[in-house]
Amino acid sequence: MTKNAEQAAAILRAKGAVEPIDFAVLFGFGLAGIPEALSGGVSADYSELPGFPEIDEPGSPTGRLSLGRFEGANICLLHGQPHFYGAGDPTRMLTPLRTVKLLGARYLLIFAGAGSLKPDLYPGALMQVTDHFALFGLNPLIGLNDDEAILSLHDAYDSRLQRRFKRAAAIAGVPMQDGVFMWVSGPTFATPCEARVARQMGADALGFGIAPEVILSRAIGLRVAAIVAATHVAAGSQEPGLAEVQRHALAAGVPLRRLLRAFMKAADTL
Repeated sequence: MTKNAEQAAAILRAKGAVEPIDFAVLFGFGLAGIPEALSGGVSADYSELPGFPEIDEPGSPTGRLSLGRFEGANICLLHGQPHFYGAGDPTRMLTPLRTVKLLGARYLLIFAGAGSLKPDLYPGALMQVTDHFALFGLNPLIGLNDDEAILSLHDAYDSRLQRRFKRAAAIAGVPMQDGVFMWVSGPTFATPCEARVARQMGADALGFGIAPEVILSRAIGLRVAAIVAATHVAAGSQEPGLAEVQRHALAAGVPLRRLLRAFMKAADTL
């Protein structure tokens, strides 16, 4: 996988990628179609880059990587991620993450949709992930057999990035809660019993991504922050469906863009 990342980085450099990347931004479940507004950038479909995965999310566009300037920072946008339920493999974002690391990225910002387990985390609302638990799927580091495979996750979500997001939310006037995320394998939505148990265990939202990418990122030395947009109520009074998820994800794109813009403008304390 390291060779694939080196080849992918070389392809992007040949296209004119500017280094180093200040931030990599991953748009995950439901949010891969958020418009981009980068200046002086380059882009490539995942299919052009060795080791990059196919996207398995229904209704999602082809995975695409874009690099350029945004509010004074060099950023890399990763539009789309595969999910564990697609191939039973939680490591499929490892090559893209290693690629952005080779291009100089130190930080990964994750934006993804999730099911809400809190009455006040209504569809379209944002929550910053302060911690997660991922007890019901394969750990993506199983089988790596190297020094990256055993590590502490006590600081899985970077406190400095969290403070910067809170400051950005205040500046942009974007309401944002803090909460705990629970990773589930998917592709089915939670049953009422599963949602109750998840809430009793301390989860505020649950979804099909984030945790594997956070674990992989920490293993290769990227610092991480994650924001989820509630796209449905997990096992609420109405049965969630893909159309509902996509509708609320589209609505969340507006505050997420405002938040990201304010984040890049915020005074740098990193």
